[in-house]
Amino acid sequence: MITLTRKLKKDSGETKTTTSNNTPKRVSVRDKLLVKEVQEMEQMLPITCRVKFDDPHCLHEFSLFVTPDEGFWIGGRFCFHIYITEDYNMAPPSVKCLTKLWHPNISEEGDICLSLLRQNSIDGMGWAPTRRL
Repeated sequence: MITLTRKLKKDSGETKTTTSNNTPKRVSVRDKLLVKEVQEMEQMLPITCRVKFDDPHCLHEFSLFVTPDEGFWIGGRFCFHIYITEDYNMAPPSVKCLTKLWHPNISEEGDICLSLLRQNSIDGMGWAPTRRL
């Protein structure tokens, strides 16, 4: 099974991106972290979840599809859009639910209300740089 990180490594080996003076292109801290974290995330996802990257070279923006096989939401298919800002891992990823549903932690616009996805939270359980995808 080919993983996204292997494909990216293969692609980057074939075509090195350089600037006009033949120095390698700078890679952000976010992108360096995401190469490893995306690979770990793909390995740890349950079979009821699937990740889709519209652009395999853009690890900071992807969709997550969840199809629960038990509980109240069984049979549903829920789509979430995840965007990871340039200041990741100091700031949390932005997660939006694209599927309309009635849930106490999801607004009508699809905004997710979880303390883990906030920079600061009242309960002290907000985002921390030690958290991962």
